[in-house]
Amino acid sequence: QLQASGGGLVQAGGSLNLSCVASRSVNSRYTMAWYRQRPGNERESVATISGNGVAEYEDDVKGRFTISRDRAKNTVYLQMNNLKPEDTAVYYCNTRPPLPSYWGQGTQVTVSS
Repeated sequence: QLQASGGGLVQAGGSLNLSCVASRSVNSRYTMAWYRQRPGNERESVATISGNGVAEYEDDVKGRFTISRDRAKNTVYLQMNNLKPEDTAVYYCNTRPPLPSYWGQGTQVTVSS
């Protein structure tokens, strides 16, 4: 499993930085992604980063979220700025496309208005 961490409660406009530690083999071989599941919704991808560092974002997080990876630490990050109440969700990391066995518990992000 890939364990995400760094979530919490923040006011609208605030920031959080999520982390996800993966094994060296996963972090070096796969496109990695951050996903989220908002209350009552299906899990969705919000940001991906390829093996050569090319990042892509869903429209509603563009300009606010930044995905990055540190190969030396086998870690993928999601810097989230200017958070909105609609960003409230459980956030997960996984490969893209996701591998079922890699879903972890996720980390809760709650944005208050």
